Amino acid sequence: MNTQTLELPRQQKFSPRQVGVDFLFLDLNTCTRCVGTNQNLEIAIDSLKQVLMLTGTQLNVNKVLIDSEEKAKAHRFITSPTIRVNGRDIALETKESRCDSCTDLCGCSEGTDCRIWVYQGQEYTEAPVAMIVEALLQEVYGAPQKATPASPNYDEVPENLQNFFVGQAVQKANTPSSCCAPEKQESCCEPSEKSACCGEVSQSGSCGCQ
Repeated sequence: MNTQTLELPRQQKFSPRQVGVDFLFLDLNTCTRCVGTNQNLEIAIDSLKQVLMLTGTQLNVNKVLIDSEEKAKAHRFITSPTIRVNGRDIALETKESRCDSCTDLCGCSEGTDCRIWVYQGQEYTEAPVAMIVEALLQEVYGAPQKATPASPNYDEVPENLQNFFVGQAVQKANTPSSCCAPEKQESCCEPSEKSACCGEVSQSGSCGCQ
């Protein structure tokens, strides 16, 4: 009788599964929705540390402040805050309501709308921890999927965000700084360009106005 010995392969080193998380927001100091969602994201990630380790999953978290139309276009940003897992928005729909925090930030008379999160039939002004955990677990245990472009039909920055950026730029322009006097900031450039024109003082001691 012929016998055959099977030689087991040596243990191989596997590359960890990569899961990317993008957190996009307008503000992390004043906006209660952004601050609260950021805190819940941290809680969700912390609660999954053991699962991520056991499944050999590496979580890459990228937090991006969207403070201009240029950044909004680059990230196909529709509403704040936004959480994407491997390029996909964890919210299935875009729903918004007036955000007093961001309205104060930009001084917009028409107000600024921020995201409402809908999870299990309930509405929340901050992304629920359970919603974030569920989205991450689906990515960890689900079939591998290629990252898809966020908002493929993105044509232009939503008017709500345009108004926010313009209003915030005007607010900054009217705030005294070591860059130049408020009187000069008022007439140095168009309102939509003030965030780039009247930025922070560089190492050389000048800004866009000087």
